[in-house]
Amino acid sequence: QVRPVETGGGLVQPGGSLRLSCAASESFFFSYKNLGWYRQAPGKQREVVAVITSDGRTDYAESVKGRFTISRDDDKSSIYLQMDSLKPEDTAVYLCNVDMYRVGSSWVPVDHWGQGTQVTVSS
Repeated sequence: QVRPVETGGGLVQPGGSLRLSCAASESFFFSYKNLGWYRQAPGKQREVVAVITSDGRTDYAESVKGRFTISRDDDKSSIYLQMDSLKPEDTAVYLCNVDMYRVGSSWVPVDHWGQGTQVTVSS
């Protein structure tokens, strides 16, 4: 099974912006899926950053609310993450997930990941 491909990371100064993209390998039933972005910083657990449901509702981690925006293009089987007002604590590898489920108050991703894209926020 081909893994999703994340792009758009890089080095940016605090207060700057980046736009991440994720190309899913499979378009079959893509529009019916809940999609999300995660991040993993060195020495820390992977955490969910943003989720967009199949009907377009969004959910964000408290730490990124008002700064990050998740979107999707079902025709292109792609997910995007616009990141503004970046902070040093946003530094991490960002990964997308193309099949997520709501379990109680938590989001659970299918264990299928790409390589991720590195985001470094530093002056």
